[in-house]
Amino acid sequence: MNLLVVLLVVVALVWPWAAVPAARRLAGLLPPKAAALTLAGSAVLLAGSTVWALGGLVAGGLLHLQLLAEDGGVAKSWAADGSPVTLAVAGAGLAVLLVVLGLMVRLWRRQRALLERTWRTVEGQPDAADLVVVPGGAPDAFALPGHRGRPGRIVVTAGMLRGLDAPARDVLLAHERAHLAGRHHLLARTVQLASAAHPAVRALAPELSFQLERWADEDAAAAVGDRKLAATAVARAALAASSAQRRPSLLPAIGTGPVPRRVGALLGPAPGLPRGRGLRAAAGALLAVVALSSVLSSGSAYGLHEYVERVQEIVGR
Repeated sequence: MNLLVVLLVVVALVWPWAAVPAARRLAGLLPPKAAALTLAGSAVLLAGSTVWALGGLVAGGLLHLQLLAEDGGVAKSWAADGSPVTLAVAGAGLAVLLVVLGLMVRLWRRQRALLERTWRTVEGQPDAADLVVVPGGAPDAFALPGHRGRPGRIVVTAGMLRGLDAPARDVLLAHERAHLAGRHHLLARTVQLASAAHPAVRALAPELSFQLERWADEDAAAAVGDRKLAATAVARAALAASSAQRRPSLLPAIGTGPVPRRVGALLGPAPGLPRGRGLRAAAGALLAVVALSSVLSSGSAYGLHEYVERVQEIVGR
């Protein structure tokens, strides 16, 4: 296998460490919805380029094994000369791919198990439309995604409802409904699964969680028509829920993330698409990094194509 191709693949596997800071920087300049979609899209692209690069190494190794299985001839002799390095590299690529697959399957099972356990805890509780009220308990509220044909629900404890006045409850319910309507849990699941392909992607999860909460905050503020009221309600609900257990990202909760930053943003003007050199620089950096990552990972496919042509040339002699 061409040494240059191996080096390109290695660089492709290292490059996401540079792409992640660029994606986070750009997300900080965008409105919450655009920021969340940018983070999720970046995670998918970086994970995909990693798997593509590793797959190219494995495909080259399989072709090499096919040549070694030939009954003598120039092709087999040529392949045997480079077997140790080629097969070692392909074997390493296969091992990493199997680890990635195993991690993704385990994460996917954990995600489903979490939803199933949470749905079991709310079965039999008072249910009105999309709202499930859990009697008693510490103040808590979160969005429970739909599962196995059941539509999503807003789960709120009676303790949380008692601690808020009617306007604040309206903000709370609008916030959690925004999570369900925007299917925010799917974006969280996507980034979590993508992190199995490359550890650098994990750094996108906290920023995504923050942007999803900001997205729901803005939707709630728009629903009640009062940004100051929304900010006050978010602060009160988050403070009340501070004693509740920390919710996984698949169960978005109003008390998630750096609440002071969220409240400060709500006290300011509604976010819009910014302009200026900072945005252009961050967007350009992200596009360049992601594009280069894709080009580098494609080096394995190009190398495999050259490898096939080389084999055909030797066999044709």
